[in-house]
Amino acid sequence: MSENTYYITTAIDYVNAAPHLGHAYEKIATDVMARFQRLLGKEVFFLTGTDEHGTKVEKTAQARGLTPKQHTDELVEEFKKAWQYLNLTYDRFIRTTDKDHYEVVEYLWRKMAAKGDIEKRAYKGLYCSGCEKFVTERDLNEAGECPNHQRKPEEVEEENYFFKLSKYKEAIQTHIRNNPGFVLPDFRAAEVLQMLEDVEDISVSRHKDSVSWGIPVPDDADQVIYVWIDALSNYVTGIGYQHDEALFNKFWPAIHIIGKDILRFHAIYWPAMLMSAEIPLPQQVFAHGFININDAKISKSVGNVVSPFTLQERFDLPNPDPIRYYLMTVATFGQDGSFTEDDFKLKVNADLANNLGNLLNRTLNMTNKYFDGQVPQSQHAKPGVLHTEGVDEVRQAFENYDFQKAADLILQLVDWANKEINDKEPWTLFKEGKLQELADLMYTVLETLRQVAIMLSPITPVLSDEIWSQLGYQASLSDLMPRWDDIANSNIQPGQRVNLQGPILPRLDSELAGANKKK
Repeated sequence: MSENTYYITTAIDYVNAAPHLGHAYEKIATDVMARFQRLLGKEVFFLTGTDEHGTKVEKTAQARGLTPKQHTDELVEEFKKAWQYLNLTYDRFIRTTDKDHYEVVEYLWRKMAAKGDIEKRAYKGLYCSGCEKFVTERDLNEAGECPNHQRKPEEVEEENYFFKLSKYKEAIQTHIRNNPGFVLPDFRAAEVLQMLEDVEDISVSRHKDSVSWGIPVPDDADQVIYVWIDALSNYVTGIGYQHDEALFNKFWPAIHIIGKDILRFHAIYWPAMLMSAEIPLPQQVFAHGFININDAKISKSVGNVVSPFTLQERFDLPNPDPIRYYLMTVATFGQDGSFTEDDFKLKVNADLANNLGNLLNRTLNMTNKYFDGQVPQSQHAKPGVLHTEGVDEVRQAFENYDFQKAADLILQLVDWANKEINDKEPWTLFKEGKLQELADLMYTVLETLRQVAIMLSPITPVLSDEIWSQLGYQASLSDLMPRWDDIANSNIQPGQRVNLQGPILPRLDSELAGANKKK
């Protein structure tokens, strides 16, 4: 990956149930980073997809009276539908049932085996089907249960293939210590180093009598490749490894955005496998926290699963931006956040409908009233560099995955513009005939709105396009593909005719927001 390219991936989702806000949280954050990097002028490759093999999928399909492939084909469409609704700009949706992925997994297996890093051993241990991994007593809670799935693992005795993970322990420790930022947030890097202290070799296959739904082990038809070699390899398959070397060399290494619950696999297992296969390590692994529902972990058994479509229907959302904005601002990315419907409604109304929406509406109304709908000529405002320091802070926040801070800084500019209007009272300036002072004020606020539209576009692309259109631009913001430098180096042109079209977002639960439902 060069300075001008950027490869970012999400974890691939297990297809034993439909997508919910927890899935959406990670995918939206990754999309925000992809969009931001495009604003910086980089060529971006964004990968997401589904993890389709293993016991959970096999059992879920059986319970539904379907084959595993029929089940996964059906669920994949639900994920794609959700990601389309949330306006994700991924470049490939990879499935671990894709033909090229089978070929890559088999190739990597042979390569690691030839190096002596995979060998067959008899094994007896505890297996958690929910985690799709063997666990030890220290991984369990006081009741002897998996803390993630609240059930006891089963005791399994099999002859499986093992990967010599312990062989790479010191190399991974050294890499983490010598490369600050390889694992983020920083406290997660400390967790990984602690995990490495007692790392052991890992089982990388299951007998076909235990798991038949998966990629067969090369040259051993009785064994199926265990989930982590299969699942993790998607990151190199998705970017052309062994199939399009030019693409692979152009974009690899990757930035992996994952949940904190799979940090061990991405920060220990995956680097070790790559070292074994002699592939460069990822650039970065960022482990985010969970989105809880009313402070409780999302769980089918608890019955608190909320999907993006639940919110779309409940609030009659005109577009997905309220969901995108709320999830990116509910907590610092990297920490846990909690979704509640009341908080969602309050924050979206306060920040987007009231603060930003009202600023745009009142500014355009006054532009129509005082300047015949045209952007006035300013003598004293400094077009394009009104808030340079603030723009740099926003950029730094995005670069640090601090989407909450980025949004807060952008909304501070909106607050500032609203305060300018309230303090300087354009209606009074007009009455007193201070037309140049009025022109300077209105130009400054219109220019601020232009800057806000660009800066907020990674998070709220639809609303940013709407602001852009109402400011009078003919081409949409997304079609123009502006650059971050345009925020300071360009400006709204005097004489441009604004295009007031009403609220960019009706207040949630208002009469207007529910109008379609009432019809």
